[in-house]
Amino acid sequence: MSRCEIRHVQASDGRSLAFRHWQSSGCRGIVLATHGIQSHSGWYEYSSERLAGAGFDVYFADRRGSGLNGRARGHAEHGMQLIHDLRTLRRLAVAEHSPAIPMHLLGVSWGGKIAAATAAMFPSECTSLTLLYPGLFPRLRPNWKQSLQLRLARIFEIRRPHIPIPLDDPALFTGDNHYQNFISDDPLALHTVSSSLINAGLDLDTIILEELRLFDKPTLLMLAGNDQIIDSNTTKNWLSQQLRRQLTVFEWRSASHTLEFEANRAEICGRLIDWLSHL
Repeated sequence: MSRCEIRHVQASDGRSLAFRHWQSSGCRGIVLATHGIQSHSGWYEYSSERLAGAGFDVYFADRRGSGLNGRARGHAEHGMQLIHDLRTLRRLAVAEHSPAIPMHLLGVSWGGKIAAATAAMFPSECTSLTLLYPGLFPRLRPNWKQSLQLRLARIFEIRRPHIPIPLDDPALFTGDNHYQNFISDDPLALHTVSSSLINAGLDLDTIILEELRLFDKPTLLMLAGNDQIIDSNTTKNWLSQQLRRQLTVFEWRSASHTLEFEANRAEICGRLIDWLSHL
């Protein structure tokens, strides 16, 4: 079993950003991963260990202001900052291996925005894109008043802190009692964000809407049929229209949002590993 090492990389603005690294034996590919709005890389130990055991080095970023990165909790300046943070970690991974090693981008939930926007803008920097229940079409969206406030915050550079993330009920993530308690007790889970981070997500949405249709690399979409956080059907239909022949879709009809916490996660992770192994 691969052991996880907590490491740090220096971002372009000098910020030291923590990430978790699962090192494989005889690396045949790199998985560069980014997590959801509330979670962090520590939620995904099982799948990361499985990937490493199958020959994939996993570099799992903790987004700035999230997880192990305690400075300026819940904040980012704009979408491009998040993209460049991920690209910085990619450069480190390439330097530690080889440019010839396949680079697989993987985005979980809200992190799917970062991964998809990065792939859309810099397609030559990845071999494939995997989106696990990506937050492209969330069920909860700002109303007109909140949207206006966000636009004004962007125009006048107002950084409103501590906006609650409307995902306080762990049952939204999983139906498993053990993992519901894990989420409730997690001291690293994020519960509030700044207006700038919300606007950063809107930046990513714009990039995805304008650029993703031009992405021509293999893409895997994995969905939970009982997802209460994202609209799985709209996500599947939209990505199918954008990516057409490049898209492979796996869906587990009875699963809740976080596939990592499902009882059949061995099967789910096996599908991911098999897909990556055949690229």
